Amino acid sequence: MKQRILSLLAEMNRGIYEKETEISLSLLAALAGESIILLGPPGVAKSMVARRLKMAFRKAASFEYLMSRFSTPDEIFGPVSISRLKSSDVYVRSTEGYLPTADVVFLDEIWKAGPAIQNTLLTVINEKLFRNGNAEMRLPLKLLVAASNELPAQGEGLEAMWDRFIIRLECRSIQKDSNFDRMLLESDKEEIRIDEKLQISDEEYEEWSKEIDKVRIPQSVLDAIHQIRRSIRAVAISGTNERRNVYVSDRRWKNITRLLRTSVFMHDRKETVPTDLLPIYNCLWQEPEERDDIRNIIIGVLFSQTKETLSRMQHDLKEDIRLHRAASAQKRVSSRQLKRDADKKLYNKFYYKLLGCSNENTFIFAQDYQQLPQYGNSAQQGVLYNDRRNQSVVVIRSYDGSTSAPLGSRPVALTRDDNYVYIDGVRIEVEQIAEGDSQQLPFAEVLDSGRDYSAEIETLADSIADMEKGIAENIFIDDADRNEIKAYIASLRKEIAFTRQDIEKLYD
Repeated sequence: MKQRILSLLAEMNRGIYEKETEISLSLLAALAGESIILLGPPGVAKSMVARRLKMAFRKAASFEYLMSRFSTPDEIFGPVSISRLKSSDVYVRSTEGYLPTADVVFLDEIWKAGPAIQNTLLTVINEKLFRNGNAEMRLPLKLLVAASNELPAQGEGLEAMWDRFIIRLECRSIQKDSNFDRMLLESDKEEIRIDEKLQISDEEYEEWSKEIDKVRIPQSVLDAIHQIRRSIRAVAISGTNERRNVYVSDRRWKNITRLLRTSVFMHDRKETVPTDLLPIYNCLWQEPEERDDIRNIIIGVLFSQTKETLSRMQHDLKEDIRLHRAASAQKRVSSRQLKRDADKKLYNKFYYKLLGCSNENTFIFAQDYQQLPQYGNSAQQGVLYNDRRNQSVVVIRSYDGSTSAPLGSRPVALTRDDNYVYIDGVRIEVEQIAEGDSQQLPFAEVLDSGRDYSAEIETLADSIADMEKGIAENIFIDDADRNEIKAYIASLRKEIAFTRQDIEKLYD
């Protein structure tokens, strides 16, 4: 399937430049039974996209029309049959050659159509039905492509029509000089024909539609959709301080899941993965300036679990490095110092408990306490903070400023004598071993948490590479998308490189 779709798209793009995204997403919309709107100035090949989409389907009929405020329903849906009106007193339209009999429809300047046309189009687009007289016609319509050089005007009742266009794209003129030159020099008379073997028959279209319905959307993808849905309530607009609540209707989300299933089917898979979500930013923006920020939101959601895993690993690694260094420093403490503090009760191999504090669970690092300057001398700089893993515990330790201080910590000045620690000059007793307690020797071995950080970080790097590969192979992701993803992944890999360097500190 994927190879056939790629071959079909290659043929449809022959002789037309920098419209790969428009054509591929239009084909996606067609196979999903959805619609698309192309926004852009005149002369950027919007109508050409619709004509090429007709070529994707075997023996397909098409209908094109340029709307104006004078357009009538007769011009779109067919004139009233005078003979039927005379003979049977029935008001029906002769639809042959008009929109109701077309597989692919292109309506230019869509917002200039009058209410009578637009109201009928709502049912045509959403339900593929057309009421002709007292009967309903099931339409063969596979794709409706609308075009305009402007957004729908506010306050004119166009919101429902705008919502029907599931994919929204901005069409631009040719950007690359080489493609522009080829367009200028190429003959316009060359007729593009697509091999019938690549074209999609009506039978295939119906069969594929049934298979698309069977594509599974797992909970991981639904969870990602929930994140996106919450995030677009506050979309940051680049270059401003503005945040917008971008509204996406429930019906629209339903149609987006149909697009996802179709994309998965076209990639020869039977289950959606989170990376399939990236192209849906083309379905979520209401105004063009929201598009890039919504794309960034989706990229962030795709890698959110990876970032959370990396963040947790970095925090745990930082703690293990600190404990490793504390244990290593303990080995360097003189035997005289160890003997001096042999009567102190050691908790969890690393801490002495302080008595009489406002928080009864206040501890100081044993290694730090053992090396504090004697009371009366210049104090050692330290920090006091709540332990991140247990907020009811207060920890005090020396701090030289070479690393970032724990979140929420406050600086303190530390000195000691044989039985007390002085915190900003206030004397606090250090708990001693009670009579009858077994003697606890200060820790001397380097603590080993048992975690293989090297293996974990490589597993994380591999998962990023797999996601990057999946994104690169997605038919519906363009160069601009890839550049944004490349920049985002580069920042992740930079973090991973720093983490690898920190892992080496465990072996120092």
